Amino acid sequence: MDNDNGERFLQMVVPLFSRSGVCFAFIKKIPEIVLGPDIQEVLKEGAKISDKIMDSTANVLVANGESYSMGLFRWLPYLSERRHVSNTPIGKVMIATAQVEFTSFVYQRNWNTDFLHGALSFRIQSNDVPGFEQFLNTKHPSSPKGDGFLRSFWQQAFSCVFPDPILGNLDGDKCTGDEKLEYLPGTFFEKSLSGHSYNVYNAVHAVAHALHAMSSSGLKNRGMVARGGVTFQSQLQWQLHYFLKLLSFNNSAGDKVFFNENGELVTGFDVINWIVSSNQSFQRVKVGRMDTEAAPGQAFTIIPDAITWNRWFNQTPPLSACSKSCNPGARKKLKEGEPFCCYDCIACPKGMISGEIDMHYCHLCEDGKYPSKHQNFYVPKSVNFFSYEEPLGIILTAFALLSCLITALVLRVFLKHHETPIVKANNRHLTYSLLISLLLCFLCTLLFIGQPQSVMCLLRQAAFGIIFSVAVSCVLTKTVMVVLAFRATKPGSKMRKWMGKGLANTLLISCCLIQAGICIAWLATASPFPDIDLHSVAEEIILECNEGSITMFYCVLGYLGFLASVSFVVAFLARKLPDSFNEAKFITFSMLVFCSVWLSFVPSYLSTKGKYLVTVEIFSILASSSGLLFFIFFPKCYIILLRPELNKKEHLIQRRG
Repeated sequence: MDNDNGERFLQMVVPLFSRSGVCFAFIKKIPEIVLGPDIQEVLKEGAKISDKIMDSTANVLVANGESYSMGLFRWLPYLSERRHVSNTPIGKVMIATAQVEFTSFVYQRNWNTDFLHGALSFRIQSNDVPGFEQFLNTKHPSSPKGDGFLRSFWQQAFSCVFPDPILGNLDGDKCTGDEKLEYLPGTFFEKSLSGHSYNVYNAVHAVAHALHAMSSSGLKNRGMVARGGVTFQSQLQWQLHYFLKLLSFNNSAGDKVFFNENGELVTGFDVINWIVSSNQSFQRVKVGRMDTEAAPGQAFTIIPDAITWNRWFNQTPPLSACSKSCNPGARKKLKEGEPFCCYDCIACPKGMISGEIDMHYCHLCEDGKYPSKHQNFYVPKSVNFFSYEEPLGIILTAFALLSCLITALVLRVFLKHHETPIVKANNRHLTYSLLISLLLCFLCTLLFIGQPQSVMCLLRQAAFGIIFSVAVSCVLTKTVMVVLAFRATKPGSKMRKWMGKGLANTLLISCCLIQAGICIAWLATASPFPDIDLHSVAEEIILECNEGSITMFYCVLGYLGFLASVSFVVAFLARKLPDSFNEAKFITFSMLVFCSVWLSFVPSYLSTKGKYLVTVEIFSILASSSGLLFFIFFPKCYIILLRPELNKKEHLIQRRG
């Protein structure tokens, strides 16, 4: 109601409901209906409120007002500007406070009350007072104790008039006096004692008991000594208040009446379910109670199965919520400009969970755990690493061992035919060094497979870098020696004095020492070590080798790329030099494969996570080593084994001629 009591109610209830997670879709103040020129404005405001109630998705209305407010609330279904809804259920559950009683104005006696069916209200705890209904039946406007109020009520309730001895007969049906109160509709007149009336009943008895106690104590006579009516009256009130505080008695309904230390009546509330039958008969059913004397947590009790809901809900407990509950795995996101209980449900970000409904925040998973599929609980991570037992590990291990066997066979073929021209033509010691380094390259891939250990992590990248540097340096040295050899054959060339094993060994060792220096600096400053990766793969804890310094790792790769690039350029320039056993064109192809593999390694390495990170490096080692072995040595093996007639000095001299 739009008055001071309504304002105080809002100031008290809104914060209280908010702390309990309840918010209001709307708050409307109903103006009191007054006759006069302002009635049209009042009706328009009532129509707006009615439409707001109808349009709202909220299914619960909390109604607060005075004892007579229900008569005003009953106007709302009839005030809609857009439609007539008096015979249409509004699909709302009204919860009325204890101040509101079921009242009707005279003209509302036959109004439809379906919208009240299933309503709930609080009522001051009351009981059936013996003889009250019989007392009502004795009331008659013509009885000796009749009064003006009863006579006026009779005329309004039964729509009749009593003859006036002065004015004579008036227009309308005459009241015979034989009308019965039990014939009045229950929605207009209840014969049971309301909560407010029960309070009045107890108040009268309390004052009577207090006066009796005061009279019995003899204080009344002593109070008569005081002079002056005002003094006597104030003194009598003070004495009466004293006895009221000490009062305790059982009323005729069997209820105990007493006051607490604050002078408040100790009572509770009943929860009442309002039921309107199809014939508009009205009854109240007690479905719960609020007992102030009960133990904490047991003060409020209710029997849900005893509640009769509005027919709109098909006897299903109604849900009044701005948004559905957010399931575990999601969190609330408040809607801007709407009450706090209006929100969207959004899934938790990757790696986070919410384990309960209606969570405001998602939580990061603990180390060693990851979210379930629906992100509503933790799952322990499994420990994993790239092992020999899994299919890819078996395939790569088998390929590495097969490549080692092939390299060893090629080395045996070259050793067996070491005196043939094709083996002697391009520095045998460099050829043997290259084959041995390729054999070690294939073997070093085995250091990348299996559970990481301290020694394995410390050696594998250094071994890879140095061994590969030896292999690529051998290729570079062979290419440079081919170019120098053809320049030295020109008449008057001064390059002859540079030819020999000394130059080749110096170039080879120099290139390898630079890479060895990089690896030693790496191991001395930020050496690799066994580590645990908790975040790359959601479901697994990856055992891996931490490279220590990723900068040094890329320095090793960068130096290898530099050697390979120089080898490729020199071999490409020397590819057309005339010679029966010129390796330059084969080295060109092998370096092209080598550079392609390691250029694709970098983006592949950066985009791969988990235990398969090492497989990228293993594949690159095997692919580049196989390219060197195939393009450089298979053509020679073909001549040595299948075309021996080409592997003769006469053929070499003939080609040169």
